[in-house]
Amino acid sequence: MELPPNPGLVDVQRDALYAYDAEAHKAVVNSRPWTTDYKYFKTVRISSVAMIKMVMHARSGGNLEVMGMMQGYIEGSTMVITDAYRLPVEGTETRVNAQDEANEYMVEYLRLCREENRLENVIGWYHSHPGYGCWLSGIDVGTQSLQQQFNEPFVAVVIDPDRTVSQNKVEIGAFRTIPEGTKPPAATITTTGDGQSVPLNKVEDFGAHSHRYYALDVEHFKSTLDSKLLETLWNKYWVQTLAQNPLLTNRDYTSSQMVDLGSRISKASKSLETLSTTGQRGPKSDAVDQNIEKLLGEVKQIAAKERSGLMAAEVKGKVFGCGCHGQAHGAQLGKP
Repeated sequence: MELPPNPGLVDVQRDALYAYDAEAHKAVVNSRPWTTDYKYFKTVRISSVAMIKMVMHARSGGNLEVMGMMQGYIEGSTMVITDAYRLPVEGTETRVNAQDEANEYMVEYLRLCREENRLENVIGWYHSHPGYGCWLSGIDVGTQSLQQQFNEPFVAVVIDPDRTVSQNKVEIGAFRTIPEGTKPPAATITTTGDGQSVPLNKVEDFGAHSHRYYALDVEHFKSTLDSKLLETLWNKYWVQTLAQNPLLTNRDYTSSQMVDLGSRISKASKSLETLSTTGQRGPKSDAVDQNIEKLLGEVKQIAAKERSGLMAAEVKGKVFGCGCHGQAHGAQLGKP
């Protein structure tokens, strides 16, 4: 699984990012520079282990959204995430809500951290968007806005576990809301971070709130301990990593992609038919043409992934003699 590129943080000084300076953090919090510049924070740096913990948690939730908290500190205009932990919350396919049990869990967790001399504060929350990209819904915007009012500095991180598996790289986004009364630039976002369109049943919620927040750059870093932990994980799971095939592990997501794409193609076809009947040309017809061109690009992208998965299964079958090709072919036909 590929992490967001960041060669600048891989050096002998990388362990210094874990050196928490309570006085420096307190000084930044007291000065509150984000009150005069709502885009003061521009980057989020996440430790590799914290990112893996968040991705594994998101993946374990399946089609349900899950939620957790992130600990770290402020370094200039960068929010550094050193650790993350999951919350015992009830999630649905469209939202996740923290209840009293989660609040009690957070208090107890932070108390235990203090006893172990881990003094980093909670500076953000994360949750999953299984299959529909990294952005903030109306509920997410409300939650993040409330946190920024009372618990600054605070950042929201969104992870899509399905697209992470499908693309073999972490699909992650970090966001902060724009204060009420501030006039942000016109919203021009029509896709998620990986260039894929938002599913048709999420478009309305996505478009209605995209002007109320902005995205931060996401980087990752590895400490000496992180490197050892990742090496241990690889030594334990390398066989499973080589054996798995995205056509099998992510076929539900691929199927939902195709269904959604079919719905959007049908909708675009009706728009094109209407324009052909009326003979209208102009900005509206140009928009329809652009939409159809984008849909064709997505069709090619899905087809390329399917071909790649089938080729990988064929190669593994010949190298290991594991019959992976037959399994992948069965997945395409809906057979076990």
